[in-house]
Amino acid sequence: MSAHGPMPKSSWIFPALAVALFVVATALGLTFTPTVGGFLFAALLLAILFGTVFAAVHHAEMIAERIGEPYGTLLLTLAVTIIEVALIATIMLGDKPVPTLARDTVFAVVMIVCNGLVGICIFIGGLRYREQDFQVSGANLYLSVLFVMATITLIMPNYTLTAPGPIYSAAQLGFVSVVTLILYCVFLYTQTIRHRDYFINDATGDAGDGALLSNRMLALSIALLLLALLAVVLLAKKFSVVVDLTIARVGAPPAFAGVLVALLILLPESVAAISAARKNDLQKSINLALGSSLATIGLTIPAVAVAAYTLDKQLVLGLNTQEMVLLVLTFVLSMLTFGTGRTNILFGLVHMVVFAVFLFMVFVP
Repeated sequence: MSAHGPMPKSSWIFPALAVALFVVATALGLTFTPTVGGFLFAALLLAILFGTVFAAVHHAEMIAERIGEPYGTLLLTLAVTIIEVALIATIMLGDKPVPTLARDTVFAVVMIVCNGLVGICIFIGGLRYREQDFQVSGANLYLSVLFVMATITLIMPNYTLTAPGPIYSAAQLGFVSVVTLILYCVFLYTQTIRHRDYFINDATGDAGDGALLSNRMLALSIALLLLALLAVVLLAKKFSVVVDLTIARVGAPPAFAGVLVALLILLPESVAAISAARKNDLQKSINLALGSSLATIGLTIPAVAVAAYTLDKQLVLGLNTQEMVLLVLTFVLSMLTFGTGRTNILFGLVHMVVFAVFLFMVFVP
């Protein structure tokens, strides 16, 4: 979404509706139950929650465009991370312990982004423009950091000796959290300051040269961003009840909760990435897609680790063998796709097939 033009009504209506829904539901004791009224409540909750997430990301993007880099990118990343951590922590603290939720969500984000979203963007771009170009140097930086982060957080816990896998000991979890946070911060510095030209398409240039927000609009966006984030955090508990009962109702595996959380937090940036691919700006699509996966691991894992340690909750991070095969396949395929600087529809289709395999294996492991 652009920072230009009048502010859309949805950017303030949904946060206000979210707060109002929380107040009414808390006062009346409303919750999700497997009845007609319960399903209507769940549908209303999900619609308002999705709209509020879109509103939060919209205001973060508006403020980011005004304050410039690197603070703009950091603000947008922090906004999405707050939403993700709130949802994960709330579900983990529910009536039923879900020690694997953080792992399932992070893995789902990587698979959705690197296979589903990347595949759709490349396929759509290939259909409209035959081939699309992007900066190989920037893509390589994304992939190098992503591969290291994903390996030490999702694969390494299965092969440690201090604590039996797939769990890190407290010292190991603390060390990995600090390392991933440092690695992400250095990447952010590289992307926004040191080698910013690696992440800008020469054909489109830097898109931040339009009219900026006025001081009044900036203050309003900051207030609405805070309101939207507060609303998501407040509704996270209600959302967790819907997720738990839905999974139990349809007999879905626990990993499906991670997929739902990942889809919720990735939806706004996914829409923006697909729109950029349709406009022949695949570089922006890659920045949005791969940047989301890096932020998920680099910021969410340390935050959830702190929450788990503080609340004395077990945090299971190691993937099973089948999931590790899919992750390694994604690594190899991504290196081939982003190794030439040009894409076509076949690359996109292959990524979408891997994503389809991932979704199928969630339900039929």
